[in-house]
Parts: sequence; structure tokens; C-alpha cells
Amino acid sequence: MKRIFLFQIILLTMASSCSLFQRNTPEAAKNPKQFEEFGNTRTDNYYWMNNRKDPEVMAYIKAENDYLDKNFKKPYQKLIDKVYKELQSRIVEDDNTVPYFDNGYYYNIRYEKDQEYEIYCRRKHLDSAEEILLNVNDIAKKYSYVDVDNVVVSPDNDVLAYALDTISRRKYEINFKQISGKRNLIERIPDTDGQMEFSANSEKLFYIAIDPVTLRSFKLFKHTVNQHNKSDEELFYEDDDTYDLLLDKSKSGKYIFLTHYSTNTTEVRYLDSSTPDAEFKIFRKRNPGTEYYLEHGAGRFWMRTNEYGKNFCIMSSESANPESFTIFKQHDNNVYITDFEVFDNFIVIEERKNGLTVYEIIDLKTKESHFVNFGEDSYDVTLDENPESSTDNLRYIYSSFTTPSSVIDYNMKTKEKTVLKEAQVPGYDKSKYELKRLYAKSRDGVDIPLTILYKKDIDLKNENNLLLYAYGSYGVCEEDSYYRSIFSLIDRGFIYAVAHVRGGSELGYEWYDNGRLLKKKNTFNDFVDVSQFLINEHYTSPEHLFAEGGSAGGLLMGVIANTNPELYKAIIAEVPFVDVINTMLDPSIPLTTGEYDEWGNPNEKEYYDYMLSYSPYDNVTEQDYPAMLVTTGLHDSQVQFWEPVKWTAKLRELKTDNNPLYLSTNMKAGHSGASGRYSRYKETAMIYAFILSQAGFKE
Repeated sequence: MKRIFLFQIILLTMASSCSLFQRNTPEAAKNPKQFEEFGNTRTDNYYWMNNRKDPEVMAYIKAENDYLDKNFKKPYQKLIDKVYKELQSRIVEDDNTVPYFDNGYYYNIRYEKDQEYEIYCRRKHLDSAEEILLNVNDIAKKYSYVDVDNVVVSPDNDVLAYALDTISRRKYEINFKQISGKRNLIERIPDTDGQMEFSANSEKLFYIAIDPVTLRSFKLFKHTVNQHNKSDEELFYEDDDTYDLLLDKSKSGKYIFLTHYSTNTTEVRYLDSSTPDAEFKIFRKRNPGTEYYLEHGAGRFWMRTNEYGKNFCIMSSESANPESFTIFKQHDNNVYITDFEVFDNFIVIEERKNGLTVYEIIDLKTKESHFVNFGEDSYDVTLDENPESSTDNLRYIYSSFTTPSSVIDYNMKTKEKTVLKEAQVPGYDKSKYELKRLYAKSRDGVDIPLTILYKKDIDLKNENNLLLYAYGSYGVCEEDSYYRSIFSLIDRGFIYAVAHVRGGSELGYEWYDNGRLLKKKNTFNDFVDVSQFLINEHYTSPEHLFAEGGSAGGLLMGVIANTNPELYKAIIAEVPFVDVINTMLDPSIPLTTGEYDEWGNPNEKEYYDYMLSYSPYDNVTEQDYPAMLVTTGLHDSQVQFWEPVKWTAKLRELKTDNNPLYLSTNMKAGHSGASGRYSRYKETAMIYAFILSQAGFKE
């Protein structure tokens, strides 16, 4: 349907006896577009906004940003500035990561005072002079946004390759630099996803190209170093648009793996990195529903697979023959194997057990095993850089809600821990805070775990201000990790709570499986039930309860805004996935086809009906909504900017309350917001100031 309405901003007077002042709100032109699916007619008044090049779209976004500036940022600028200074004060301005040893050098990243970006360094010995490989601050002088996603050094230690995104669209250009000559090499490889691996002789670089429209990682290329990329050879094209490509090198360095993956199916090819001109060999053809991931180390091939159970097992073999693999670690219905790390003498198996990540250490010679004791009942732990195979030390990063992150070396023989570095947070006193693990009963009888963090001097059962956060998709675990920003709320008497709703995998693969596809509503119901529990137990009240989520967690925010607006004082939806039906019916949008196994394929009526029943944009109705802050980025490649923009326009059209609704669009960034280590806190300060303003704080 041709657009018949010219865009205009109409100033509306919203008068109410409960209003302290009048607000002039932006209103978008309505241009009805009808869709017919399975006998159902949908009318979308704001479909025309799906075009960032349309000046009328840009005018509406500008009007929303101006409205935000006038009605929130300017009146609360002192509060925003105060929170930003607090966030900035918790940053150690001159900082270094712990060096790790790889192929003859110690590598680390450091930051300098007043500098936004990282500096990549190495040295031959720990007491040697530093060699700067890449200073991202120099690159950032030319651009308003900079993201260096991957930095790789060639096996001969003389060529640096790095992936650079300067528009926040996750379209990376690979650049090259000769380290010894301190000069940039001639080639530039555009339109990649940033993945790359060198051959053993350092002469070839394998990389993944993206589809310029959908941004799907779909082609494998081979590049000859220091030659123009026009001569690059295409090795593979993944023609199934539900699959992407993953490229990595084995722990031993002997093999390069190309993994074709969808949500729940994989297929792996491998190449001896010393023969870069040979052909990749297929390990085992894809079988729908079967996942497997290869590794090579300690002289053997290793595989993590769900072939024998949904929680995965570990298998191994001396050869790459699939038939020769035997089970090393059995599948367990109560333990979800999520990853592993191989050393010459040990294997470390990362597992989800009783809602926490645990590390099982197995001696490869004696087969004796033990678990690392982390010393707290609730925590977050992740594997750090472990490139060395011959060491007996496992390096990991540990934190908890109250414990800043620490880099720790764990001796797998002696079980001794060495804290290499504990993050310094100026002004932080751990003794002032406390955390608790609670359980809320869901409407279908399941116990939903949640963790709360608070200052010890508050009365927990005094209906406090409380910020409840959740994500609940893709099997992502919301760990109880240290979050230095949140103390700007906690120090003002807030409780911070994380709901571990279904759709994540905190309690194993089944926890994830019960929060996707035709069980997706469990995610939303769990969050509402946790909210009701916190209210019933007097931790908070509807007048003091705030909800926050981003991306797929923003979808969750959109759903609860429609279904249970009465429970929340305010909702913060960051880069929210809210236009579910339109997005999932459009295969040209990035991430769509590859996510049918997560959300369902709306080209099938059963999934269409189910998704339509919860899609936030399609279910906005005439009712009161809580105060809301919505954020997006103009260049977002994961949730297209028009989803939150359209949603805001429809909310403005239909909501019957006088509560504030703000849309903040970052015109220079994408899904992850601003790129600098200081700049990213400016948006956080705005979000926290919005929460505080709704809680009655003025400055």
C-alpha cells in the first residue's frame, strides 16, 4: 500500500487530574498496511518505519530523542551526571590484564588514563620491554564508533590480523600489520564476521564472510597474506539459511575446524593446518537435533555431543574416524556438560550442576577426578586464556554478586589456588553487602531460582525499591557475577534481583528446552510469578518494583508490559525484540532464519498462532502502562532499530495512562551501545537516573 500520509509531529496535550504538568509527545503518522496469514488479518500502522534512509523515519526518531532530552535529560541532568561520575569512579583508569603465555610471548591488554580503548601488547619475557601490537585509541581518532573484535598473531609471530567494525553493524573488515616492520600490509578484507585463523606456515588466512543483507556467516575463504583479497579462494558456501559457520583452531594448533551450526544441529569439517591447500574433510554429516563439537589436544581428538543424551557427554579417539570414538564422560540427566578444556595431563569439564557452573578435573593418566572448590554458595566462573597444553595450571576468572572478579591459577595437581589479580573497585567495601538465593513457586509448580543483592542495613521486608532483571533465551545463563554499576542503586536502598527463568540453562538443558518454541510463555510467566512472589513476601510492592531486560530480555519486558502492567512502577526495555511476527516472517533480516529452532517458524500455523499470541508489538492494547524507557541503536544488526521505534509509536497511540514513555536512539551505535569504556557508562547513567527519578530521587 502506497503511503498516503505525510509525516507530521502532532503536539498532544495530555491533561489529567493526577498530572503535575502537561507533556507534548511525538506522534507518528499512521499508514495502515495489512497482512494476511492463515486466514488472519493483521494491520500494521507503522510498518513504513522499516527504512533508516527515509527522512520521515529519521524525523520521528529525532522527535523522540528531543522529547527525551526536554522532558527527562534536562530536568534530571544533575542526577544523570552524578550517577555517571559514580560509575566512572569505580573504573581503574590505568589497568592491565594478566599476561598469558602463547607461542613464545606473553600477551596482555592494558588501558591508559583518559583513554577509551584497549592497547594490545606483548613481551618476550615478563621483565622484557613492552611491544605495542595495536593501539585502538589511534584507530578511534577517525571514527565515532570502534570495535576490534578479534586480534590474531601468525604462528611465525610476525603478522597481526585484526577485525574492525566502525559502524556497529557487526560487519568487520580484516586488517593486517607486519609486526617486525611496524607497517600495515596492503590488504583489507571487508564484509566478514571477524572470525579468522592462520595456517601453520603463516602464509594463509582462513576467514568467514557474511551475507551483506542478512549478515549470516555463510562462506569460508582462504586468503594469501600480503596479497590483494580479490584473489581469495572460496572454499565453502553454506546454502541452508538456517545455518551459520564457526571457525576455530584446535588447542594443539594442528587442526582448523569449520563448524556448520543451527540452534540444535551441527556439522564439522577439519583441516590439518600444516597443509592449507588441502581440502577440509567432513567429520560426520549433520543430523537434525544432533550437536557435536570437536577439539584436539593431548594427542587425541575430543568431542562434546548430545547424541547419547540432551545434557551431552564427552568422547575421545586417537583418530578422526567417527566410528573409533568412545565415551570418556557419560551423559548425566542431572548434569549439563557445557564445555571442556584439554591439557597434556588433564581435562577440565565445565558442567552446570544445581544451578551453578562447576569444574571437574580429570587426570588423563590415572582417571582420578575432583571438583574445584570455589568457596561460595553463589558465584560466576569462566575459563580464561589457557593456550598452553603442557601446564598443570588452569586459569579462570571468578566473581560473585559481592566479590569483584579475580584471575586465578589453579594447580590441578596440588589443588592450590594463586590469585593473580583481583579487580580493584575504588570505594567498594564488600562487608556492607549481602546476597541471598531465593525460590519462587511458578504457576505450574516449578521452583524458579532468583538471587538478590542488597545493603545489609536495609529492612528486607519493608517493600523496598527493587530492580528485577532477567534474560531467559538461547540457553544463556544469568550468572551471579559482580556488577560494579549496580551499586549506584543499591547504595540508595535498592534491592537488585536476577530471576533465573526458564529459557536460560541455569538448571540444565531441560531448563532451556522448557522456555523456547511452544513453551516460550514459561519464560514470561516465570518472571511475573517471581515478581508476584517478591511483592507477596514484602520485599517490594508494585509502587517500588522496576523491571529490566535487553534484546530477547527486552521481548520479556514487552510481554509483561502487556500482560501485567499493574505489577511494575517502571519497565526498562533495552534494544528489545518486540516485533516478533514481522521479523520472523522476513528472511532478509539478520538472525531470522537461523532462529526458527529458538522461536519457531511462523510460516507454520502452529508457531504463527503461538508467536502472535505473545508478540509485544501485536498485543499492545488500550490500557494503562507503567513508566517506560526504551533504547535502541540505529545500526543494530541483531534487533533492527525499527522494532523498538514502532513499538514506542504504537504505545503512544494506545496507552491510556499519563506515565512517561521515553525512546532513546543512539544514532552512532548498534546492539551493544557505545564502544568506549567511558562512553558506554553514559547510557547506563541515563537508565539508572530514569529508575531513580521514578523512585522519587531528584539529584
